[in-house]
Amino acid sequence: MQNITLLGATGSVGLQTVEVIRELKEQFHIYAIAYGTSTEKALPIIEEFRPQYIVVSNKEAKQELERKITYNPVLLVGNEGMTEVATLPEVDMVVNAVLGSVGLEPTLAAIKEKKRIAFANKETLVTAGHLVMKEARKHGVQLLPVDSEHAAIHQCLKGERADEVKRLIITASGGSFRDKSREELQNVTRHDALKHPNWSMGAKITIDSATMMNKGLEVIEAHWLFDIPFEQIDVILHRESIIHSMVEFKDHSIMAQLGTTDMKGPIQYALTYPNRLDISNAKALNLMDIGKLQFERMSLERFPCLKMAYDAGKIGGTMPTVLNAANEQAVELFLNNKISFLEIEDFIQKTMDKHTIIQEPDLSTIIEVDQSTRQRVKSYVN
Repeated sequence: MQNITLLGATGSVGLQTVEVIRELKEQFHIYAIAYGTSTEKALPIIEEFRPQYIVVSNKEAKQELERKITYNPVLLVGNEGMTEVATLPEVDMVVNAVLGSVGLEPTLAAIKEKKRIAFANKETLVTAGHLVMKEARKHGVQLLPVDSEHAAIHQCLKGERADEVKRLIITASGGSFRDKSREELQNVTRHDALKHPNWSMGAKITIDSATMMNKGLEVIEAHWLFDIPFEQIDVILHRESIIHSMVEFKDHSIMAQLGTTDMKGPIQYALTYPNRLDISNAKALNLMDIGKLQFERMSLERFPCLKMAYDAGKIGGTMPTVLNAANEQAVELFLNNKISFLEIEDFIQKTMDKHTIIQEPDLSTIIEVDQSTRQRVKSYVN
């Protein structure tokens, strides 16, 4: 029996992780969970699995949970609480399914304690990839990707030699507005943007998919995770989201990983790696039902957020931190109806243009740049 700390338990990936663990309850136990303020979503999970530790984002959420819970776990608050439950000696594996750079510090702490880590928190590697990978190598920790694209690449590379890889090919659905022109994006709404054609995801990642920033973040994540230059990472439009990513080798052979639009497969593979188990609660892929697969060239002019991500990754230093923080803040403003959809990319580009790059930043510098970037983006509204 492996004890798991689940960070981000009430998000889309977190809830699907709970489903997978429920199926594998003879092998895994949820020892600790962390969530934000969604106590109504968390309470059934808490009462079913009765974790020994629970982390919430603030004191108000803690007080609400205390009124409703029927047993006496250890209750913690905030990022310090997440770091504590990620490093508990009883915990074997940490599943990082939180959104945003808030997942960075718990991940670094878990690596130093040599925990197995399954992560769907791409912002951790975008914000501080050089620090995370350095610590992972130092402590001999393998980071097991849960995002479908990186899980696909990880599977395609299994048993292959890294020096024989020619390029990585990350697929993109195109998001909610893939068939709209730049002119047609002028007046799109929050409601419009949240209608993803293929995947059921949280609000923030759905907006990132619409701007194509999600693919940009995935490019930076792939660069660090697989030690591949940006020039050897391509993104292509694949409407069906059946091929989750591909790897081309030097002899021009291409390996692809295919699957349905269901995160339970990648989650289970990360939990049980290197073994594969039957997934009774996930739909199998039937290519006869799909019929055909389409591929199109990705336009950086149509999706400038993707270009910004490539630029930030190649520049390095604190620029990816700025890219991520500016995006998170701009998306939040859009979801709160403070700015238009196209202003998301305008605010990100403006913030990047004004930033003075710091090379090889330490953790305290990254945190400082992250916070100052968010304040700068907020100031544009005022």
